[in-house]
Amino acid sequence: MAPYQFIERPSPFNSRGGKTLPIFAITPAHIETGTIDPIALDWAKKAGFKAESGALLLIPTEDGHLGGALFGLGRTPSEAPFLTGKLARTLPAGDWHIETAPLTANRLALGYGLGSYRFDRYKPSKSEAPTLLLPADADAADIKRQLAAVFLARDLINVPTNDMGPDALEEAFRALADHYKAKVSVVAGDDLLKENFPLIHTVGRASAEAPRLLELRWGKKGHRKVTLVGKGVCFDTGGLDIKPASSMLLMKKDMGGAANVMGLALMIMDAKLKVDLRVLVPVVENSISSNAFRPGDIYRSRKGLTVQIDNTDAEGRLILADALAYADEEEPDLMIDMATLTGAARVALGPDLPPFYTDDGDLAYELGEASLAVDDPMWRMPLYMGYDKDVSARIADLTNAPSGGMAGSITAALFLKRFVTQTKSWVHFDIFGWAQSERPHSQVGGEAQAIRALYHYLRKVTG
Repeated sequence: MAPYQFIERPSPFNSRGGKTLPIFAITPAHIETGTIDPIALDWAKKAGFKAESGALLLIPTEDGHLGGALFGLGRTPSEAPFLTGKLARTLPAGDWHIETAPLTANRLALGYGLGSYRFDRYKPSKSEAPTLLLPADADAADIKRQLAAVFLARDLINVPTNDMGPDALEEAFRALADHYKAKVSVVAGDDLLKENFPLIHTVGRASAEAPRLLELRWGKKGHRKVTLVGKGVCFDTGGLDIKPASSMLLMKKDMGGAANVMGLALMIMDAKLKVDLRVLVPVVENSISSNAFRPGDIYRSRKGLTVQIDNTDAEGRLILADALAYADEEEPDLMIDMATLTGAARVALGPDLPPFYTDDGDLAYELGEASLAVDDPMWRMPLYMGYDKDVSARIADLTNAPSGGMAGSITAALFLKRFVTQTKSWVHFDIFGWAQSERPHSQVGGEAQAIRALYHYLRKVTG
């Protein structure tokens, strides 16, 4: 099967004009007070429709044809801001419009769009998808931009490693850059040693596909320097400290950090934000072979710090270390890194609430506000320096796997912090990159996390 390409998928929105069927998005109060279309109200009462959250009731016309639909928002619609995503999977095929809804046009349309996502590369859908007429007061360009970014991240994560290894991820990276006329450079294989990226080479050298560092540049010099770094481990066996089979099942998603920063870069470039953008993605497969790196090995990083390998399954922070040090050399105004880094983050906050770490209090506050504004959850965790001693090793500068098993997400962030010394503001996201259960706006599978909030923040601060 051909590698994933950056392509535009069919729009979930109707732009053809003509007749569309109405959807009445209502709460139980609308039925109780009778404040909806009389025919729809009569049908709802006869059917026992209570407007519960996500419930759908099709309405016939007087002559028995499909006339529209009632969609329940529940008593507190704000608790499920993207509930309209469920419509994209429950409405029959056809062209629809929202007749009434106590929701903003942008939120309504974005929810529907997010819910319309289908990953059918290997099992094509047999049903035709419905389309929704975009409300006239919706920001159509921005909604479509956000959907393209989220769908790109989801697609990249969902494609299994036999079709999304280092070579294919580079292809997708180049396709994204070509689409926006960005410049790309790649350092691969043994050239990583010549160009001083020893940790990236170390982690990826056992794979049949060469390790590499992808770099994208876009924007104008003199604008705010924004650098994105994403962990691109296309598959993680755990290396010689091999994972159990059950823990390997989702390891195609270990390049979720790369997928998410590519989605964020898409929004930045598509919106033409006034930034000097740089995207760095270290890409490897953590495989097992005769030349795999070993527990107890010590390697010198790009920054010069030596790292003792106490667990080959803590490989993500190693490739990020070289990429962060490289990014830091240009002293960006803002550096954002994203990685599916630790299980400890999931224990602390679960799969849907990614923690972020920064020592910039103002930035943390602004990101928190952006998260709430666009309903893209995230939570600040402490870069507690009291644990910094735990990332030190006895015969090397650092260990990649502190002993004790405590505060694993924090110590991983503190490890990365050692490689960021000149950047004005840095923030690290320890994401999961996967939806474990179906929600109105997403199915089980790869997921974009925090990038809509980051885009909202960047749009605000760059004008």
